[in-house]
Amino acid sequence: MGLVAGIDSSTQSCKVVVLDSGNGTLVHSGRAAHPDGTEIDPALWWDALLAAVGDAGGLDGVSAISVAGQQHGMVLLDGSGNVLRPALLWNDTRSAQAANDLVAELGAAGLAARCGSVPVASFTITKLRWVRDNEPGIARHVAAVALPHDWLTWRLRGYGPAGRSPLGPDLEELTTDRSDASGTGYWSPLLEDYDAELFTHAFGRDAREASPGRLARGDGHVILPRVVGPAETAGTVHPVLAGGINGIRIGAGAGDNAAGALGLGAVPGDLVVSLGTSGTVYAVTGSPGTDQTGTVAGFADASGAYMPIAVTLNAARVLGTTASLLGIDLERFSELALSAEPGSGGVVLVPYFEGERTPNLPDATASFRGLSLASTTRENVARAAVEGMLCSLAAGLDAILRQGVSANRLLLIGGAAQSPAVQEVAAQVFDIPVHVPAPGEYVARGAAAQAAWAQAGTRPEWQHPGLAAPEPDHRPAIRTQYDTAAAGIRH
Repeated sequence: MGLVAGIDSSTQSCKVVVLDSGNGTLVHSGRAAHPDGTEIDPALWWDALLAAVGDAGGLDGVSAISVAGQQHGMVLLDGSGNVLRPALLWNDTRSAQAANDLVAELGAAGLAARCGSVPVASFTITKLRWVRDNEPGIARHVAAVALPHDWLTWRLRGYGPAGRSPLGPDLEELTTDRSDASGTGYWSPLLEDYDAELFTHAFGRDAREASPGRLARGDGHVILPRVVGPAETAGTVHPVLAGGINGIRIGAGAGDNAAGALGLGAVPGDLVVSLGTSGTVYAVTGSPGTDQTGTVAGFADASGAYMPIAVTLNAARVLGTTASLLGIDLERFSELALSAEPGSGGVVLVPYFEGERTPNLPDATASFRGLSLASTTRENVARAAVEGMLCSLAAGLDAILRQGVSANRLLLIGGAAQSPAVQEVAAQVFDIPVHVPAPGEYVARGAAAQAAWAQAGTRPEWQHPGLAAPEPDHRPAIRTQYDTAAAGIRH
């Protein structure tokens, strides 16, 4: 039995799965927590990765590994491989004005045509502009810009800060993949290449793609990771980091949502709604998309296709926050929500607790609407939280469908998807048959599939977990009252 490993370095934790490469069966798993925050020292991700691999029993018998990571996070490196400042994560909204400036300067239509998306505060390009404008001393010393999965892959290969890594700081060995590169705002899914002019416009310095073996140094260009294809190998795990084992291949890696699609085996006709720290709606399509409104980002996926995606900043934590407000656990919260009528007696929660990305309202806050003496009950408040979270995502789903994407079924994943209340309300909010896969670490599983692909040269055809399907029960009135309440906040 050959083994492959997949790593999911997410916002909240690092998860590792070790699978049978032949059939995808789980053999071992491990986990380690990440600290909270919107800017994090990447060294803490590295420590968590090593701890999670150890928790999974190490890499003995593993022939290949791949890393999936949270998208957009900005890791700035100097010429000695040191991290110059804590990484700004996708959920750090301080670059909202930088995003507005870029759109004003280059135009929404022009940006969508060039990089597939209209950048918002979560995108790497806006964070680079923020650093240029607010931390010029740091900007001058940047020698390379990487994303979380790029940096972790580089470290696994033995590269890193001078004196603190087996192979030292060779920045020309940085790699990424097309899915994660497409979330930066300066890589074109249409051209399959970096748009160096966009990078220069945002950061004020020229950039070039990494070139392994290049001897030139000090050319003044910022190095961007080399883009590795879906079936290609980024390198091998350094034996010092693998318990002396040689030759463990490393796959290209991926952004978290692209890896999740691989783990689910998503195909054209599938829409995926993921309920994690953020909420995402995405599909797999055969051609790149451009949405000039900025609602849908036109990303690439990890298989060679494309992934239109809409993202909200507020998802599963909406439920946790409301449950804490009510002084109950999530199991009781679900029961309470199910005891209220659809529509929550007219109570609506617009759940912009941390601002919002879709719609682009980085400074917004959450609010309850429709409260009266009769409607203000614990049951209605609980159900309004579930309805609000899902209705917020439904707006993104509608935007994807308007791009001509077909939808035969909706796959509902993430920890919150296992809530009976979420499943029932999803069947009422979405006018597409809802299917709930068995619980699993789909992002890590997708990374493992990528590792198997790099090892064998062909994409694995693993059997995917069975689906539960709540009875369709579409209630358009829920969306109508939510949309009315949300429109009041936008204006």
